Parts: sequence; C-alpha cells; structure tokens
Amino acid sequence: MDANATPRNTEHHNTSSSSSQVGGDNTGQVAGTAPTADHPFPEAPGSRLSVASQRQLIWWKFRKHKPALVSAVIVIFIYLVAIFAPFLAPFGADEFDARYTYAPPQPLHFFHERRFVGPFVYGLTQTVEQEAMRRVFTVDPEQRILMGFFVQGVSYNFLEIIQGDRHFFGPIDPKQKVYLLGGDHLGRDVLSRIIYGTRISMSIGLVGVFLSLVIGIILGGISGYYGGKIDELIQRTIEIIRSIPTIPLWMGLAAAIPKSWSSIQIYFAITVILSLIGWTGLARVVRGRFLSLREEDFVMAARLDGLSETRIILRHMVPAFISHIIASLTLSIPGVILAETSLSFLGLGIQPPAVSWGVLLNEAQNVRAVAAAPWLLIPAGVVVFVVLVLNFLGDGLRDAADPYN
Repeated sequence: MDANATPRNTEHHNTSSSSSQVGGDNTGQVAGTAPTADHPFPEAPGSRLSVASQRQLIWWKFRKHKPALVSAVIVIFIYLVAIFAPFLAPFGADEFDARYTYAPPQPLHFFHERRFVGPFVYGLTQTVEQEAMRRVFTVDPEQRILMGFFVQGVSYNFLEIIQGDRHFFGPIDPKQKVYLLGGDHLGRDVLSRIIYGTRISMSIGLVGVFLSLVIGIILGGISGYYGGKIDELIQRTIEIIRSIPTIPLWMGLAAAIPKSWSSIQIYFAITVILSLIGWTGLARVVRGRFLSLREEDFVMAARLDGLSETRIILRHMVPAFISHIIASLTLSIPGVILAETSLSFLGLGIQPPAVSWGVLLNEAQNVRAVAAAPWLLIPAGVVVFVVLVLNFLGDGLRDAADPYN
C-alpha cells in the first residue's frame, strides 16, 4: 500500500509543480479563469470579448458593395463641385459673348506637330451663311489658345465670404473665350452653367428630402404610435394626396407662385412644394415601423420608467430604424431632383437668372436649336448619370442596413 501510494503523491506533486512553473513563466499574461458561481463559463487564455456597433456592421456590409462604394465617392465629388462651383467653372454663369452663339465644343489638345505643348484648344473662325443667315464656325489650326490651372478670370464671391478671381482651369488669357462643351443661344459656356447648376439641382434634393423627413417622421410617428382616429385621419390624408396625379399637382402649385418673386423665393417655394408632396411614402414606412415597435419590450420598459412619450419616440423608437430611414432618404433624392428638373423644363420651376439643370434643359426645347446645337442636351446626360449614381448608393445603404440580409 505504502509503495503504491508514494508514487501517486509524487506524481500529483510534480503536476502541481509543473503548473506552478508554467504560471510563473507566463507572468504578466492573461491566464484562463476558473469557473465560479458568478462566471460559470471560463474564459480562454488571452481572449477578449468585443462587440461591433450597428454603424460598424453597416459599414462592413456597405464596403463589400462595390458599385455603392464607388457611387458614394462620386456623390461626394459632385457635392464638392456644387460647393466650389465659382472656383471650378471657367467662366461665370451669365458671362456671354454674342459673337459665339451656338459655338461648337472645342476639345482639349496636348500635342502640336507631334510636340507636347501643354493643354490648349484651337480657335474658331466664323462666317455667316447668306441664305440661312446663320453663323458657321470652323476650326482655325493656326490659332491656339493656351489653357492652364489657377488662372485669372471673372471675379466671384465664394460663400458670400471670400472674394476671388482665380479659377481652377481656363484660358491663360482672360480675354479669350473657350467653349469646352459648346455655347448656348446667348454665347454662354455650357460647361460653366452645368457646374453652376449643380448647386441648385443637388441642394434642392437635400433640402426637399430633409423637409420630407421631418414631416414624414412626425406624422408617420403619430399615426403609428397612437393609432385610432388620428391614424385614420392621417392615412386618409395620405391616400388623397397619393391619388392625385403628381405632375398636374406640381404644375398647379408651381403655377400659383407669383412671377414677381425673386429667384431665391421661387427656389424655396419649389422646395416646399416638393416636400409637401414627397412625405407620404416615408410617413407610411415610419407608421409601419412604429406599429411593430410600440409593443416591444424596450418600449414597455421605457414607459414603466416614467419617460415621456416624446422621449420614447425620439430616443428609443426612431434610432431603432434610423439606418432604414437613411437608405430611404438616399433613394428619395433622385426623385426630388427629377421633379425639379421636370418643373424647370416645363417653365414652372426655377426661373432664370437662377441656373439649374432643368433650366438648362428648358433652353433645349426648340427642335431647331437642338438640331443645330446637340450639345445643349448634355445636361440631360448629367441628370441621368447623377440619378443612377444616387440609386446605386441608395441600394447599397438599403442592403447594408437590412438586418435580415
């Protein structure tokens, strides 16, 4: 018995010594914890528990959506163009030269007689057809207009704060006229007017969607949270608004704007009109979410804690689906841009001298003008491109914010 017992004790002693030695060698490292009553499940050595936030999860899923990621970069670039439009445009929005009405586009060149001479364009010479009484432009290879960066041009007031006369790209000689995308019926640069039009066309989408967001969340939240007769009243109002054809309703409301108003007043009036019509879809989405959330446990717990209904709605219910709202708003911006473009194209939206893409397309209504100067339709291509980019971005945000995807 004693002979057999001694080896067992020795083996147990060696095992304990080995464990102590291992622990001593790993001084300063995180060792595994033994199970206790408070922690029944032991942690693995060196483990750390980290929980990703909702924003991180959305970003991880969004960056896998390559078209949406590229679209986000393009959208940021477009809004930067809108902010720095006076600096980026080669000429002023209303700067014209009657000698170059319907001037054709002048493409950039970098080589002359197989030598690199930097960016330049060939000049234009014009003749008048006696039969048709119209100007005909021909390229003059002997006249080269040098182009450069940060050149001097027409003065502007940036953000009503900074005054300057430097432009990102343009002719080195400020007296020269260059039409990279052609000229319009008054001899104004189409490229510069497209850049200036970005400010109104893109900002009206943001402002209009923001107003629709406020109205949709308030009315949709009230409808879904309280229900009853209030819900019936709001839903019947939404159905009446949605039953009216959109274009005639826009035209009727826009036609009611006094013609004596300034461009800024008309801009805000059009924004409000688009917002008053565009809130119905978002309100129904918010109502459906509120109907499903108001019976959740966290809402019941907030009520038992004595929180006010306003705090419950704004601090607990709205953040629960804020990602879905962001995706819906991104998909709504193209609709507002198209609505403004349609109204301005019909002559009922933004009025000159304000510049938007719809105003530019309004100038292309004449078939003869389009036949003689097809570059007047370039703003239509810009609108299509921006709408597609915003739709790609909205699809990516919607997929990333969907917890079931």
